[in-house]
Amino acid sequence: MKHIVMGTSGHVDHGKTALIKRLTGVDTDRLKEEKERGITIELGFASLSLPDGRVLGVVDVPGHERFVRNMVAGAAGIDLVVMVIAADEGVMPQTREHLQICTLLGIQKGFVALTKIDMVDEEWLTLVREDVREFLKGTFLEDAPVVPVSSLTGAGFPKLIETIARAADGVEEAADIGLFRLPVDRVFTMKGFGTVVTGTLMSGRVTTGEEVEIFPVGHRARVRGIQVHNQPVDTAEAGQRTAVNLQGVDRAVIERGYLLAGKDTLVASQRLDCVYRHLAGATRKLKNRTLVRLHTGTSEVMARMILLDRDELESGQEAYAQLVLDTPLAVVAGDRFVVRSYSPVTTVGGGTILDPLPVKHKRFAEEMLAEFQLLSGGEAVEKLAVVMARAGIAGITEPRLVVRTGIRRAELHRRLEGMFSAGSAILADRDETRVLSGPIYARLQAGIIGELKGYHERFPLQAGISREELRTTLGMDDGTGQKIFGMALRELEKRGELIAEKEHVRLKGHHVQLRGEMGDLRETIAGIYRQGGLSPPTVKEVLERFPDRKKEITSLIQVMTREGELVRISEDLNFHRDALARLREEYREFLDREGKATPASFRELTGLTRKFIIPLMEYFDMTKLTVRAGEHRILRERQE
Repeated sequence: MKHIVMGTSGHVDHGKTALIKRLTGVDTDRLKEEKERGITIELGFASLSLPDGRVLGVVDVPGHERFVRNMVAGAAGIDLVVMVIAADEGVMPQTREHLQICTLLGIQKGFVALTKIDMVDEEWLTLVREDVREFLKGTFLEDAPVVPVSSLTGAGFPKLIETIARAADGVEEAADIGLFRLPVDRVFTMKGFGTVVTGTLMSGRVTTGEEVEIFPVGHRARVRGIQVHNQPVDTAEAGQRTAVNLQGVDRAVIERGYLLAGKDTLVASQRLDCVYRHLAGATRKLKNRTLVRLHTGTSEVMARMILLDRDELESGQEAYAQLVLDTPLAVVAGDRFVVRSYSPVTTVGGGTILDPLPVKHKRFAEEMLAEFQLLSGGEAVEKLAVVMARAGIAGITEPRLVVRTGIRRAELHRRLEGMFSAGSAILADRDETRVLSGPIYARLQAGIIGELKGYHERFPLQAGISREELRTTLGMDDGTGQKIFGMALRELEKRGELIAEKEHVRLKGHHVQLRGEMGDLRETIAGIYRQGGLSPPTVKEVLERFPDRKKEITSLIQVMTREGELVRISEDLNFHRDALARLREEYREFLDREGKATPASFRELTGLTRKFIIPLMEYFDMTKLTVRAGEHRILRERQE
């Protein structure tokens, strides 16, 4: 069943509240001041039962120009508008402004209730109807019914109820992006229950016991109870007028204009990318950086309008812009907004949010403007590609994609599968459904190869760069970056473009090549270790022989050790591999003959001092020739 909210709009004292009272039996003017002044100041709410059993939520909005901000808050959740025009006065200033606001908010269905017909004669009524028809030309109400009624006598109300039912039939169910959002239009405290908020549920659903988040303050609360049309329910769905009893939050923490949402789904932002239309009737141009009043959902905040493709906007023109907010808001791509001038306060335009989480843009940049064109008029896949590119190398999670594109989850899944197949998107983390732009991922892999080439050119004696250094150079230090970096390395290794060893990474074809003077120096070092035999000099002693070339010698020793020409026994002690190979055979023959070896017998075998004996015996233990048995060594193969 479609959940429909009907709202009034129109000039002050044109009979909106009286109309609702006659329809529903509820007087929506609940405040003492409203009773005394005879006008609506705050939003009023009721429910209307139609003859076919459907129940509509009803919102009564203020008509006075001083309370237009309250009107916008009420109109934000309306599916069906009743434009109320008094027959004795006809079209008035707030009639025009309310119609503009409804248009800017994307309301598409409604009709006109021509009230107070008991105060005029037929001839006057005919003239007023003609004026109303002329006023509605070119608007979404151009062909809508105009129903004359009297809330005093009840005349025309049977026809009015029929009109409401037919109009409700034509209301299309709003696309539900699947994220729970409830813009708060009223907050109060009930004795024994605590804090209660009301609003029209924009999307998703909310269930008793669920934990919700309050934006922009970031507090969390648990849903203690839910009411729809004054009836307790376990779950409320998109489109329903909903009251939520919150547990764990004080009344002072929340106010109208705030938003309830599912925990960890939205992010409050101070920048919003949008497409903005300056009303045709606006009396002033809109200049870049103009301070405006931004209305979206039930909130009103001050904002700077940054025009991105021009310096000023004529009435009736449309432009791409970025709104810089004084107070953060949690919104979703596709949300409508209304803009009112700072002073004098009047409605001047409105538009649609394209990206609620953008960075600051450089004005007139061609690439940026091309992105705006895709976000405002592109296909779903094109919008996804733009947002993923904006997310950069860190990628973006599925819930955040919903927020930044306004694409429903079911459609999002389908579109992403196609992008995965085409390679235009990469699934970077299945657990948190994090996706990455295919072109950006390709640039990362190209960047890895480029860094390796540069490193090999700068450090020809190094086998490769450490993983940590490479990852830091690429700016991928956080947890997400590490996962994506590791995935890129694995794929490049699988393709045969690099070799990722335990600690180091190198291009597959890279080998340390020593030519000319460096090759000669290597032979000199090799000769030193060959000559040293089983009593080689320490690394420190080798370096002392080349006081002006210590850095090069250190690198050469590392290369020779890595390639196996030298064998590192301890931190400061290397042996030439030929010397160790000969000793290994002699040691094996000795153990075969004697059965065991001690440090003393090892000294008799080699003629070495304790400086070399202990490290060498431990080396043969480590390389699995021998195994220690008490105070002596035996061949490991004998023990096994």
